[in-house]
Amino acid sequence: MIVAPSMLAADFANLAKDIDLVNSYADIIHLDIMDGVFVPNISYGTPLVETICKGATIPVEAHLMIVEPQKFFALYKSLGVGSISVHYEACNHLDRTVNKIKELGMKAGVAINPHTSVNLLEDIVRISDYILIMSVNPGYGGQRYIPYCTHKIVELKKIIEKNNPACLIEVDGGVTTGNIEEIANAGADVVVAGSAVFNAVDPAKAIKLLQGI
Repeated sequence: MIVAPSMLAADFANLAKDIDLVNSYADIIHLDIMDGVFVPNISYGTPLVETICKGATIPVEAHLMIVEPQKFFALYKSLGVGSISVHYEACNHLDRTVNKIKELGMKAGVAINPHTSVNLLEDIVRISDYILIMSVNPGYGGQRYIPYCTHKIVELKKIIEKNNPACLIEVDGGVTTGNIEEIANAGADVVVAGSAVFNAVDPAKAIKLLQGI
């Protein structure tokens, strides 16, 4: 399992330490970008994204939970972000948006909220590098995994195998060492974990358990 710790749950007073931890044990650094419009919260802005990217020695991905995400693609590319996911629910012209990310040389992902059917992705999955299934309602960390999202992973896997086997499935929200086996068996390739990593007694061990090591 590829593990992408969410820096939203990191200790911002000791950010350098948590960046080093993730660099040493994880696979991807995950940035949750919230605007207070698409989701009911604001996370962090460009200066913090730049700081994290400068300290990163592993790939950085940005999950844009914002309206008009296309305004930030070139900026995040310049800061060192390698992958961007945008929400199906936030993009009126999703094909154009995904292609714009790819044209800039980044990997493109499409995120969906818990209520959004994976069946709506049958076409866009053909040009996506990954699909991010939100397994909590986006906007806040520390929420519990929504059980029916496991079925969504299974159904999405069928769609991907039919249309674009190279596309990865990423799961974000409520992922723990207690449910990682269920999520993995359903077909997920990548998991985002915030509280499960940074609130653990031994964060490095938690990452390894999620990875299946």
